[in-house]
Amino acid sequence: MKISRFGYFWLDTWILANVIQLATQDFCARFLNHNNDPGGRQYDQMTQAARSAPANIAEGNSRHSTSKETEMKLTDVARATLAELGNDYLNWLLRQESIPWSIHSAEYQTVSNISLDRPNYTDDVQHQSSIHILAQKHRFDQWLKSDDSTVVANCLLVLCNRLVVMIGRQIERQLEVFKEEGGFTEGLTSERLAYRTKQSVETASPLCPICGKPMIRRMAKKGINSGKEFWSCSAYPQCNGTRKME
Repeated sequence: MKISRFGYFWLDTWILANVIQLATQDFCARFLNHNNDPGGRQYDQMTQAARSAPANIAEGNSRHSTSKETEMKLTDVARATLAELGNDYLNWLLRQESIPWSIHSAEYQTVSNISLDRPNYTDDVQHQSSIHILAQKHRFDQWLKSDDSTVVANCLLVLCNRLVVMIGRQIERQLEVFKEEGGFTEGLTSERLAYRTKQSVETASPLCPICGKPMIRRMAKKGINSGKEFWSCSAYPQCNGTRKME
C-alpha cells in the first residue's frame, strides 16, 4: 500500500468506490423522477451514500501516519454507507417486483469475477487515476448502460456487496498493522505517559500502594472530586492504585 499525499489512489477499494459513485449518479439521473421520487429525497440519500464511500476511504488512508485507529474508523464508515447504498438498490428491485440475481446466476458470477486492472501511475497521479477509474467503470458498461433499471440496480448491488467484503479485508490488514506498530497519536500518548512518569520520579512522587511503581498527578474529571488532583499509578490502566493529594 502506498502512503503519500495520494496514497489512496492506488487502493482497489477507493477505485471501485469511485466506479460505484459515478454509476450511482448516472442511475439516479436516469431513473429517479418526480413520480417515483417526488421530493428528491432518495436521489440525495443515494448520491450522498455513494459519495461517502470513496471520501471516507481517502480520508482514512490520509490519517494512516497520524492515527491508525482513526483510519480504521473512517474505513468502517465507508463500509457502512456502502451497505446502506446496497440496500437502496435492493429496495429498488423489490419496488419493481424484481428479484435480485442469485449468487449462482451467470450474471452475478460474471460481474463478481471482473477483476480491476492494477494502477500504473507515474508523476501525474490525479490525471492518470481519473483515466484509470473511467476505464474500470467501462468494464461494467454491458450492465450499467442498460435501459432496464433492474439490470443496472442488480449490477450495482453486486458491486456494493463486493466492495463491502473488500473493505472488510482492508480493515483486517489495518488492524494487524495497528497491533504491531500503533500509530502517531497512540505513540504520543505513550511518550506523554513516559515523560510524566519520569517527571514524577524526579520530584519524589509517592509509590503506588498496590504495585509499588511511581505515581503521577492526575485530575478527577467527574464525581464529587471533579477538578481535584490526586495521585494515580503510572501503570494505569493495568493498576488502579491511587492516593489522595496532601
